[in-house]
Amino acid sequence: MRFRIKHDIPGRLRVGLCQRKMSYEEADIIQFHFQNMDGVNKVKVYHLTCDVVVEYETDRQTMIERFAEFDYGKTSVPELYIKNSGRKLNAEYKEKLILKVVFRYMRKLLMPWPLRTAFVLCKSVGYLHKAAVCLRDKRLEVPVLDAAAITTSMARRNFSTAGSIMFLLGIGELLEEWTYKKSVGDLARSMVLNVDKVWIVSEGEEILVDGDKVSEGDMVVVRMGSVIPFDGEVERGEAMVNQAMMTGEPMAVRKASGSYVYAGTVQEEGEIHVRVKAVKGSTRFEKIVTMIEETEKLKSASEGKAEHLADKLVPYTLGGALLTWALTRSAPKALAVLMVDFSCALKLAIPISVLSAIREADSHDMTIKGGKYMEAVAEADTVVLDKTGTLTEARPRVKGVVSFNGEKEDEVLRIAACLEEHFPHSIARAVVAEAKHRKLEHEELHSKIHYIVAHGIASEIEGRKIVLGSYHFVIEDERCRVPEKAKEKFENLPPEYSHLYMGVAGRLEAAILIEDPLRETAREAVRALREEGVEKIVMMTGDSERTAASIAEKVGVDEYYSEVLPEEKAGFVKREREKGKIVMMIGDGINDSPALSAANVGIAVSDGTEMARETADITIGSDSLWRIVHLRRLSVALMDRIKYDYRGIIGVNGALICLGLAGVLAPTTSAWMHNISTLMISLKSMTDLMDDWEER
Repeated sequence: MRFRIKHDIPGRLRVGLCQRKMSYEEADIIQFHFQNMDGVNKVKVYHLTCDVVVEYETDRQTMIERFAEFDYGKTSVPELYIKNSGRKLNAEYKEKLILKVVFRYMRKLLMPWPLRTAFVLCKSVGYLHKAAVCLRDKRLEVPVLDAAAITTSMARRNFSTAGSIMFLLGIGELLEEWTYKKSVGDLARSMVLNVDKVWIVSEGEEILVDGDKVSEGDMVVVRMGSVIPFDGEVERGEAMVNQAMMTGEPMAVRKASGSYVYAGTVQEEGEIHVRVKAVKGSTRFEKIVTMIEETEKLKSASEGKAEHLADKLVPYTLGGALLTWALTRSAPKALAVLMVDFSCALKLAIPISVLSAIREADSHDMTIKGGKYMEAVAEADTVVLDKTGTLTEARPRVKGVVSFNGEKEDEVLRIAACLEEHFPHSIARAVVAEAKHRKLEHEELHSKIHYIVAHGIASEIEGRKIVLGSYHFVIEDERCRVPEKAKEKFENLPPEYSHLYMGVAGRLEAAILIEDPLRETAREAVRALREEGVEKIVMMTGDSERTAASIAEKVGVDEYYSEVLPEEKAGFVKREREKGKIVMMIGDGINDSPALSAANVGIAVSDGTEMARETADITIGSDSLWRIVHLRRLSVALMDRIKYDYRGIIGVNGALICLGLAGVLAPTTSAWMHNISTLMISLKSMTDLMDDWEER
């Protein structure tokens, strides 16, 4: 693309694109393209002047080359990113406001009085109809107040005031609608995340490819514990799929040949081959947009309380207006009361506060699926932490292999990697990474692989049963015997490492030593959570008592439980909730999913399994546990802001009613000030809650 540099300082570049004009869609394509590049911090596109401003960390020459290589036609952007463009939305609402004001004053200047009166009468029909519907349904809500103010003005033959009231109501509705849609759009667009890698069948072999390389008609392999990446039809296999995200069904449903599966649903058991029918609808962005629009699902108790209070105050406002007229016989004073209601501010400012907090969290690598989960984080008094991948680093490493039968280390790793590469677990990734580092190639010689949650995997190679997993699985469940000559070596395995055991044909073959160091921020984060008001912090792990005790002491938790199974984790969470505790569960593996679902709020570490991320209510970045502390502080700050909003709305609107009753403010002035105060509180609600996001 041709461009010219307009301004250039270290770390910041402003370029003008050599094109006559820029559409909203082109501006959004440029925004999406550059903001998702490595080394780019901030992008701003000015579509009217065809300028792009980029703040970057990479070198200047790289940025210039990126601009030169940019091509609208070669940039892939999620369809809903364009469809829900905040740029287009802002332009549309600015135009609506300008036209509304222009037409208002043109009518006053150019339209004769009889025509203006007829226009007011016609326009009032819509407001009166809304009020009639409310009364028919035995509901005293805001439309009744609006209709009462308009009717009172027209009954007094003051059609100018009635017109002004309807004009101000229209302005208020536009501003409220614009502010809310902008908040939702900002949040949704910030959550774009494309499908990662998937297994496809090509020429009879399974190949791992990038999600954006998959086309309609491709055959995708989905295994237990994975999220189905695309809509499609099952051609082979059988599975139990949790479709709660799509249908709300709490139980998994059986899927077999001929069944249709949906992107974003979680496969809890089995293995299926899916013929892709649609590649659209599979991005997290599209799921989050749909989820945000299902407002009932997202509302926190505070949001529900705001709506309930708003509707509850309407009869009092109406009664106050009638009482004012009865006592003063002053229609302007009664109108001043009717023109100031609490409901629109309560119904707008509180949800915007929640949406803004979710957007702020997302900008710091925390994805939150609804306001009620932030409320639960703020109120949580019990925190349950998984060990592996949560308190310990999410990137375990293979430190060595101990063979008990003379098998070479590389051969053990080759077989282990061949089996583990099919499963999304941090230890599995460590084994595969080590085999790749040693440049060990392998053929798919094994038969069908079976994954046993929280235990290990089993398969067959050349007729011999291979098992790979924990001590409990390999030694106790599968009864693999330890060779006599290797018993001393077995009993003296290094205690500082986790052990992944391999059994072949009923005999213990080897142990792979896994180093999973404690996160640097773990102890400090646990201490900070306690300072933030958490009463009890518990660690749960499937590891041995020895390993669990060591980690628990280093981290400083209140309680710990070792060698626990997934159902035992979930059972503990349920028992705590039955005691009246508000439980926050943090984990990263398939075995954490039941507990994540059972908690008041489940938090998954983003480097964990897809199943854990989809089951969880909140996902946090994996590089620092300090994000949990930030999440707690952000959630508490949100609850404080909601309380502040309540006080501000009640105080400001109460003052406006008093001034109207005193005759200080005319009805139209009250309406203007009410709209302005609502907008100001809403704009304040859109600002960031926290200044200190320092990572530890």
